[in-house]
Amino acid sequence: MDKKILFLHGFYASGQCVPALTLHDSFKGRAVVLTPDLPIHPKEVLNFIRELMEHEKPDLLVGNSCGSFYAQMVAPTVGIPALLGNPHFKMTEFLKQRIGAHQYKSPRKDGKQHFTIDHDLIEEFAELEAIQFTHCHPYDKDRIWGLFGEQDTLAHYEPLFLEHYNHSFHFPGGHTPTAEEVRTWYVPLAEKMLML
Repeated sequence: MDKKILFLHGFYASGQCVPALTLHDSFKGRAVVLTPDLPIHPKEVLNFIRELMEHEKPDLLVGNSCGSFYAQMVAPTVGIPALLGNPHFKMTEFLKQRIGAHQYKSPRKDGKQHFTIDHDLIEEFAELEAIQFTHCHPYDKDRIWGLFGEQDTLAHYEPLFLEHYNHSFHFPGGHTPTAEEVRTWYVPLAEKMLML
């Protein structure tokens, strides 16, 4: 059990979302899977991830949606592989249509279930979007893999992903994978990536 995976959840999710729990259960006894709740503000998220990685030293990042947006930015800077599930590389477009109060779709450890999307938050994401591929390096082209749901109606960024990375995979699901889809598609790819 010396391998460690850090899972980064999507924008409306938490560390208790279905993909996080399924990864945790699927690797039980074989790898430690960390599934923290991420802050709402992206710069705070990146600082949180970097501090956590410095302390925990994971071998692999696995993200979904907005979590993949973060994983793609962080993985090259620390030299570990990353599996990007349905990466959402243009969060500003997503958020602009959803200004106002919202509720997380899974419970958070701090008990906070409500958050607000406002112009300041969108501007924070815009700043990061502009530099999100800055740390891409030829070395990472084969160490950052993308997994794209064929029924995804929210994020369609496989062409953008393939401008930077070589390995793209499909699964027959939507934007947020079910437990079965995580077991069938995410877990085998994560297992392979732990061998990189």
